[in-house]
Amino acid sequence: MTTTQTDAALNHAIIEFYDKLSSWEHAIVRDLGISLAHIHTLETLGFHGAMRMKELAEKIGVTTGTLTVQIEKLVSTGLVKRQPHASDRRSILVTLTDEGHRLFQQHSDHHSELTQELTADFSSAECQQLLALFQRMNQHF
Repeated sequence: MTTTQTDAALNHAIIEFYDKLSSWEHAIVRDLGISLAHIHTLETLGFHGAMRMKELAEKIGVTTGTLTVQIEKLVSTGLVKRQPHASDRRSILVTLTDEGHRLFQQHSDHHSELTQELTADFSSAECQQLLALFQRMNQHF
């Protein structure tokens, strides 16, 4: 296979994987009453803890205006809360509520199950190699 053919095949495989993962995630969140963007916001807060709005917006790749709308919805559904920053009175921290933590953990568990299913036939060395490759790719974002 030539380099061009390999590049094209790799491009197609990445797109196919992304499409399948997106479809899977949409199916998982469909009955939760919140959007995929909302669950990704919960995931970010679940993994990183309380964050300033600006920091959270940067982490999930949206504008602060877009994030404000998302946070309003998540506050109204009782999944996140706003609280004043302890050392910066101008900043507001966003954090998960108990229900937000529960939903985050439930969604995280689904991801763990999928990862186990996808790598069930992989050796330990292959899992380590896959992890290293994902970490290298993630550095580009």
